[in-house]
Amino acid sequence: MLTAAEQAERSGKVVAAEQPTLERVRRKYWGRYVASAAIVVVIGYIVVAFARGQIEWQYVGRFLTARSILIGLGNTIVMTILAMAVGIALGVVTAVMRLSSNPVLSTISQGYVWLFRGTPVILQLLLWFNLALVFPSIGIPGVFALRTVDVMTPFLAAILGLGINQGAYTSEVVRAGLLSVDTGQYEAAKAIGMPRLQALRRIILPQAMRVIVPPIGNELVGMVKLTSLASVIQYAEMLHNAQNIYYANGRVIELLIVAAIWYLAVVTVLSFLQTRVERRFARGAGRPSSRH
Repeated sequence: MLTAAEQAERSGKVVAAEQPTLERVRRKYWGRYVASAAIVVVIGYIVVAFARGQIEWQYVGRFLTARSILIGLGNTIVMTILAMAVGIALGVVTAVMRLSSNPVLSTISQGYVWLFRGTPVILQLLLWFNLALVFPSIGIPGVFALRTVDVMTPFLAAILGLGINQGAYTSEVVRAGLLSVDTGQYEAAKAIGMPRLQALRRIILPQAMRVIVPPIGNELVGMVKLTSLASVIQYAEMLHNAQNIYYANGRVIELLIVAAIWYLAVVTVLSFLQTRVERRFARGAGRPSSRH
C-alpha cells in the first residue's frame, strides 16, 4: 500500500515522462551575416585595388621620413596645440559670459558663437590672411603702427582663424558642462561667501570636467585634421608640404598616403591620451560603493 506522498511523487514522474523534450534552436541572424560578408568583400576589394593600383610603395617609404614632411608634421602639431589653447581659453570665457546675468555679456557671447559657427573655417582663414585689405595698418594711434601685411603671416592667420573658430564650439561644450553641475553647488558656494569666479574655479569647473573632457578630446583630434585647411593660406603644415613635393615629382597618391599615415599616427596617440584623461576625471563616477 503506497502512501499519499509516494503516490504523488510517482504520478509526477509519469507526467514529466509524458511531456516532450523541447529542443533549443539557435536563432539565426541572417541580416548580420549578409552585412558582415558584404563589409568583408568591400574591404577585400579596397585592399586588392591598392595592391594592384599604380602605386610605387618604395616612394611611400622614402618620403615617410623626408625632411620636408617631418617639418610639416611638426608645424601641424604646433598649430594644433596653439589653436586649441586659443579655442579653450575663448570657450571658457564665452561660456561664463553666456551664463552671466548681465544681458550685454550674454548677448555678445551668443553673437560670437552665432558668427563663427555660421561661417566656414576656410572662409575665416582667408579673411584673416587678407585683413590688410580692410585694415592697412595695426597699432596704437600716435604711438606705433605696423603694416598689417607684415604682421598677418600665414602662421598668425592660421592661429586666429582656427583658434577663434574653435572657441565658438568649445564655448558650447563648456556651457553644457557647467549646466550639468547641480545648482546646489552654486548655492552652497554662495552661502559660504565664496566669490563667483573662485567658486567657478574651485568647485564648479572641477565637477564639470567629467562632462567637458570627452568632447574637447574629440575637438582636439579634429583640430589635427582641420589644420590641413591652413594650406590654402600657404602655411607650411604637413599636407601643404606633401603637395609641394608631388607638384614637383608627380607622385600624388604616394605623398597623400604618407600624409595619411602621419595623421593616423598622431590621432592614435591623441586618442590614447584622451582615454587616459577621461578615466582620470571619471574616477568614482557611477561606481557603487563597496561599503554596506
